[in-house]
Amino acid sequence: MPELCVGERRWAVPTGSNLLDALNDAGLNVPYSCRAGSCHACLVHCLAGQPLDALPEALALDKHALGWRLACQCRVVEDLQVALFDPQRDGVPAHVCALDWFGDVLRVRLRPERAVRYQAGQHAVLWNGSVARPYSLASLPGEEDFLEFHIDCRRPGAFCDKARGLQVGDVLRLGEFRGGALHYDPDWQDRPLWLLAAGTGLAPLWGILREAVRQGHRGEIRVLHVAEDSAGHYLAGPLQGMAGVTTELVMAEHVEEALAGLRLTSRQTVALVCGAPGSVERFARRLFIAGVPRGQVLADVFVEHA
Repeated sequence: MPELCVGERRWAVPTGSNLLDALNDAGLNVPYSCRAGSCHACLVHCLAGQPLDALPEALALDKHALGWRLACQCRVVEDLQVALFDPQRDGVPAHVCALDWFGDVLRVRLRPERAVRYQAGQHAVLWNGSVARPYSLASLPGEEDFLEFHIDCRRPGAFCDKARGLQVGDVLRLGEFRGGALHYDPDWQDRPLWLLAAGTGLAPLWGILREAVRQGHRGEIRVLHVAEDSAGHYLAGPLQGMAGVTTELVMAEHVEEALAGLRLTSRQTVALVCGAPGSVERFARRLFIAGVPRGQVLADVFVEHA
C-alpha cells in the first residue's frame, strides 16, 4: 500500500484511496464543500509523488505545475508527501471593513492587505479560522478598494455560524481566486443581456452588471431576482436606481408566472443565471422555452454549505 506523508506523520492507505478522505480519516480536517472540484476549499500541495488527478483542468496551469491539487479529485496511487493549505502562511489577510445585514443576508466587505487581481463574476475561498468556503465576488474590480461577498445565513452551517459573529476589524484569509462560468464579454455590447438570480446568486451578477455598464453596454439589460421574502431583495434600491436596466423583483411563490412571462426580443440574447441547483434548472428550462439558444445561457450553480 502507498504511504501518505504530511509533516512528521506517515501512514499507509489503500491504493486508489481518495486523497481528501484519506487526509480527513487521519484527523487532519481538510475543509471541503462540493467534492466536485468547484469550490477549491480542499487545496493541497504535493511535495513528492503524484496522485491520480481526475480534474487537472480545475486549476490554473501554473498552479498545477507547482504541485497544487484539489484533494477531492485525487487518488493515492504511490507514496505521496503533501502539505496542507495553511491560511496563515498561504492566504492573503483581509480585514473586515464593513458588515451589513439585509434580512438573513450578510454583506461582508473585506480590505486585503495587498492587492489581489480578479474579474467580475469570479469566486474566492474565504477562510474564517479553520473553516473555508467559496463565495462569489460582488465587488467591481478597479472601482472599489474592498472585496464584497453576500453570505446567506438562513440555515446553520460551519462558516455561516462563524460569520454571524464577525466584527469590523476582524481578519479573514483569502485563498484561491478562480473564474466561474459567469463573466462579461465586451463582444456582447449590442446584444440583450438577461441576468436571472435566486437569493445570493445575485452576488456575482451584481458585479457583472456593473462591469457591463462600465464598458458601455448598449443592448437591453434585464435583471430578474427571486427571493423568499421582501427582505431577500437586498439590492432592490441600487438595482431599481440604475438607468437603462429593467429590474423585476419576484417572490419565490410567483417565480413560474414571472418566468412564463419572459418574451424574447432577439435570438442574440445572452442569459446569465445563478442560484441553487433547483433555481438554475428552472431558469434554464424557461429560457429555452422562451427561445434563448442553449449555448447563450451561462449558469453558475451554488452549492449549499454545511
